[in-house]
Amino acid sequence: MPFQVDREVPGLIVKFGDYPLHHGGVGAIRSLGRLGVPMYAITEDPYTPAASSRYLRRAFVWPTTGAEEAGRLVEGLLRIGRRIGRPTVLIPTDEEAAVLIAEHQGDLAGPFLFPRVAPDLPRRLASKQGLHELCAQHGIPSPAAAFPRSYGDVVAFAQKARFPVVAKNREAFVRRTRPAVNGTTRITTRDGLLALARDWGERPGVILQEYLPREQAEDWIVHACFGADSSPLAMFTGVKVRSWPPHAGMTANAYVVDNPELADVAARFVKQIGFTGIIDLDLRFDRRDGQYKLLDFNPRMGAQFRLFENEAGVDVVRALHLDLTGRTVPEGEQRAGHRYIVENIDLAALLAYRRSGYTTPHAPARASGTELAWFAGDDPLPFLTMLARFVRPGAKHLSQLWRTHRRGSTGPGGRHQP
Repeated sequence: MPFQVDREVPGLIVKFGDYPLHHGGVGAIRSLGRLGVPMYAITEDPYTPAASSRYLRRAFVWPTTGAEEAGRLVEGLLRIGRRIGRPTVLIPTDEEAAVLIAEHQGDLAGPFLFPRVAPDLPRRLASKQGLHELCAQHGIPSPAAAFPRSYGDVVAFAQKARFPVVAKNREAFVRRTRPAVNGTTRITTRDGLLALARDWGERPGVILQEYLPREQAEDWIVHACFGADSSPLAMFTGVKVRSWPPHAGMTANAYVVDNPELADVAARFVKQIGFTGIIDLDLRFDRRDGQYKLLDFNPRMGAQFRLFENEAGVDVVRALHLDLTGRTVPEGEQRAGHRYIVENIDLAALLAYRRSGYTTPHAPARASGTELAWFAGDDPLPFLTMLARFVRPGAKHLSQLWRTHRRGSTGPGGRHQP
């Protein structure tokens, strides 16, 4: 590598909730661990793929739901910090962790290193309504949306709406406690919407959003790391070929594709809102009006971040560690044409996409290289652990998601855009 990291400053993977098969955390452990950075992680149990990595110094087993009192989570992090015993870079892998760190910067600043942001900004970005309002304020295209406050508002919306529409949970933090919908849901009829809305209570916690037809769209992703002045330290763009669940879930297959226009849009928006740290953006290019519409702004590392690396060997996690330890982040062009595959979900996604009408004309015909999410010759145990934990429950879960997807193609349910 044409750069040297500070091997005296460890990294800690911070995750809240029960999702042990998370390849992003494994990727971060490997990315910094291969450079000699001592790596630690919060895990659900001692037998997760992350806990089995040869590059992990220690797993802190701490089962959480993501719905605990903030004070309890902060105190838990401080206990871990005391056990590590030296300043440590925090690497959140979910919105709950990113928001907690931002809102409790004063408490966590002693034992931990992390980007300083406006305390309320990550929560606004993780909120569908908050993001929509920020996009409108700064002129960033996003799908048209409504935010009903009562069942009557839903009825009024249904009378004027053009179907299908998309329903999502308004706030990221209700997904594990009181979700109105089970993820992104495509609703095809007025009656279907009203039937669902009867279960949403007096104050529906949903966003009703314009449906972007998959045959008229192309999904793009932006991963980047921004310094203290909100200028990009590392910026990457790519095309999402497949996701699981189809058109709505995490990336299963993607390519690095240069897109200066998209990079400029992302950099300008981040500068306007004053964000620092790692971002993971999902955008949908709408061929009907030629606009990139921002669907999700994740104020943390994305699970597929290892797709992206520049010529100097820098990814967003390495950029974060270099910046927070006072080192220069080397510049370089991204590895255009590189491919990323998530082994345990891409085959199911491939089968689902065969008749979907979705196309990715910007994806290269042949990959210049491939990064696998789980398998690595120098670190095989996470892959084997994933297989052991995935086969039975994973097959059942994929089957359930597939049935939901098939029902959604003809009925009020189903899943569409992130």
